[in-house]
Amino acid sequence: MGLFGSRKTTPGEASEPVGEVTLTDGSVHQIAALVDCIGDSCPRPQLMTKKALASAAPGDVIEVLVDNPSSMEAIPPMLSGLGATHLETQKGDRRWEIFIRKD
Repeated sequence: MGLFGSRKTTPGEASEPVGEVTLTDGSVHQIAALVDCIGDSCPRPQLMTKKALASAAPGDVIEVLVDNPSSMEAIPPMLSGLGATHLETQKGDRRWEIFIRKD
């Protein structure tokens, strides 16, 4: 077991899109990577998001799943320093889905 617990597998590590999302503005985006941070607390969701952005190509959209309110609030402000844009956060059933595009 590592510093932050066992490693979760992310379907986004594959080279093909993992899904599609329609945002509230009507735009449709292919999800290039999924970062599952359900059950994780700070700073793990931020670190996993940073790692996913580092391996993403410009224009890729990443979906981050969190169920921790402090992570949901902390991720969008950190994106400008990582060369990414917060597209939208959607409230799901007992979780938030944060959509990010790498610039």
